Amino acid sequence: MKKALVVFMIVVLTMGLFVGCEQKEDTATDNEQKIGLIISTLNNPFFVTLRDGAEAKAKELGVELIVLDSQNDPARELANMEDLVTKGVDVILINPTDSDAVGSAIKVANEKNIPVITLDRGANSGDVATHIASDNVAGGLMAGEFIVEQLGGKGKVVELEGIAGTSAARDRGQGFNEAIDTSDIEVVARQVADFDRAKGLHVMENIIQANPEINAVFAHNDEMALGALKAVAASGRNIIVVGFDATDDALKAVEDGEMAATVAQQPSLIGALGVENALKVLDGDAIDNYIPVALKLVIK
Repeated sequence: MKKALVVFMIVVLTMGLFVGCEQKEDTATDNEQKIGLIISTLNNPFFVTLRDGAEAKAKELGVELIVLDSQNDPARELANMEDLVTKGVDVILINPTDSDAVGSAIKVANEKNIPVITLDRGANSGDVATHIASDNVAGGLMAGEFIVEQLGGKGKVVELEGIAGTSAARDRGQGFNEAIDTSDIEVVARQVADFDRAKGLHVMENIIQANPEINAVFAHNDEMALGALKAVAASGRNIIVVGFDATDDALKAVEDGEMAATVAQQPSLIGALGVENALKVLDGDAIDNYIPVALKLVIK
């Protein structure tokens, strides 16, 4: 009888230890740091790669990452921010749909003292811990200088602009025009195509019909450049096309000799740096207000 009682007590104590371990594990899970990531749109390969880079780094560092897609809609972006605040995330990474409109979303996090980091596109209002992006002005300048060189400083060019109000569109356009202004090249058309391939095709078709002479096109991203490339091919005209982002499709087009060049960013690195710096903010480490990511011109 005594032996049976001893065995019973050992079983009870052992079960208690397991329960204690499970409770500790649950507590650890509850205390796991959570980072929110709001993407402007996952219909763009560039931002898909940015997300993938963030997810890979979060997995490597053992932190939870919640990803939400704004679908290029500022209202949805605001709703996504409110959702992450409700979920109790510790830091929010955001790739804005619009540099002006995103201020309202950022202020939601500011009111709850949740740090915010902007990725690729900046914000014109609201408090952010840092901005991680390529130097878009330098990239636009790089593309413009390449076109000036290819045309010998003379000719007619088209500029396809990204979403109005985004820092990427503004800065890439600024750099490009700074380069063009040093030459005798004329910009015969400058139109918005919203970083979208289908819109790039449609806008470029109309521009080609309206302008008998075009020597080159600079698009603020590769999606618009690839759309423009299709319009150029259909027209049978010899027009240089330069994009920005170095997406897989664009790199293949450059390699095949269809696109003249693209400015290479590193979206995966932007996403990874976002997660790394989110943890630095949580640890109380000092970080720079702007963290640049290197870029280069890709030609065949």
